[in-house]
Amino acid sequence: MATDGGPAGAGSLRLLGANRPFRLLWSARAVSFLGDSLSLVALMLHVAETTGQALAVALLLLAGDFAPALLGPLTGTVADRLDRRRVMVGCELLQAALVGVIALWLPALPLLLVLVGLRAVAGQVFQPASRAAVPAVVPERDLERANAAVGVATNGGEALGPLVAALLLPVLEVRGVLLVDAASFLVSAALLGLLPPLARSGDGDPARPASFLADAGAGLRYLRGQPILRVVIGGYVAVVACTGIDDVALVFLATDTFGAGESAAGLLLAAVGIGLLAGYALLARTGGRAPPAAALLLAGFAVSSAGNLLTGLAWAVAAAFAVQAVRGLGIAAMDVAATTLVQRVAPPGLQGRVFGSLYGGIGVAAALSYLLGGLLLDRTTPRVAFVAAGAAGLLATAATALALRRVAN
Repeated sequence: MATDGGPAGAGSLRLLGANRPFRLLWSARAVSFLGDSLSLVALMLHVAETTGQALAVALLLLAGDFAPALLGPLTGTVADRLDRRRVMVGCELLQAALVGVIALWLPALPLLLVLVGLRAVAGQVFQPASRAAVPAVVPERDLERANAAVGVATNGGEALGPLVAALLLPVLEVRGVLLVDAASFLVSAALLGLLPPLARSGDGDPARPASFLADAGAGLRYLRGQPILRVVIGGYVAVVACTGIDDVALVFLATDTFGAGESAAGLLLAAVGIGLLAGYALLARTGGRAPPAAALLLAGFAVSSAGNLLTGLAWAVAAAFAVQAVRGLGIAAMDVAATTLVQRVAPPGLQGRVFGSLYGGIGVAAALSYLLGGLLLDRTTPRVAFVAAGAAGLLATAATALALRRVAN
């Protein structure tokens, strides 16, 4: 089934060193996410400068996140119908072409949003395929460690991207940075092309319907009949919907509540990323010694929600930074636990559709949280918004814990 990644107690570095297919997949994800982060910064600056409207930047973010998320069950179906290596390579090549067109053309906002949306759809297809590919190249006992290592690669790329963009933009300008992103997709595609063929999802699933839409419907029916995965996805989506407000509220907490300026806002936004990297690194080291995936999931929900609640009670920027960094640990635990549960519970032939539904739901929940959080901020204060979000997240965590206990009995 999977190549041997070394002893179960080995660290993630040993896993990467001993397992060539996983090393290729990990490297491709790291390169691609670094390029993505570069282009996001460049496009946000370009749209802000050319339109002078914050709404235009918000539309850019929605085109890249919310709209593709609505297609989650369909994009996951692609990963289940075809060889996942070919799906991933094709997605990276398509994204390279679309980013290259954007770089050379830099069209007006309406067409730019269309191109960004198409690129995001390709990325939405790539995401479940890459997650479902991990169990094919990593032994089951090493899944937590492998998923944590992937988290380090992706979040490390996202954290480094703005810094690298700050260095490259004065030299290469927007077009040059976008071309660097296009090149990163080509490098990723080349690395993924070196993977061995990954089994088609239809293998071992003789009842799989022939049509694409029937496959998508079968995936949704499977989720309806699989209580553990239904609770995991529902709980994850609920917690994100409750707590995703922090991305918006941190700016106002730093500038309005603390009166500390934009630099403090940037510091607080960076705190979660630092916590994420630390959390993924810790889980990559613990591997088989990590708590059971269900317990880790609930702990992640609780820590991330409590982090927002305590941020609302913080008395200074330093305190808010510390709490948000701890919150990042919880988000890393949520991601690793949910990913591992899906990989262990869902059959290989359905994992793409399950991951598509998971990430689609998360994207929609995040967008709703931004919208409702903005309305709440307009009518109250950042402190009230954080406390309300954290309390709601803790309630969602408790409900998820009760639901998991019921389905386990």
